[in-house]
Amino acid sequence: MNRRTAPRAVLPAAGELLAWWAALALLWLVLITTVDTLERIVGAGCAAVGAVLARAGRRAVTWR
Repeated sequence: MNRRTAPRAVLPAAGELLAWWAALALLWLVLITTVDTLERIVGAGCAAVGAVLARAGRRAVTWR
């Protein structure tokens, strides 16, 4: 079984993505002036993209 698809590797990766997403979504909410449904949807999407890019960037730098 490949290390990347092992169940032990999935949980830390999901946790890291969730932590990045939460931090970026919170930052988005702090920086906007109006909080309505559309802003929350856009913020959640942007935070998800940012979380994936942050994890990819960290993995590229640490070679893990």
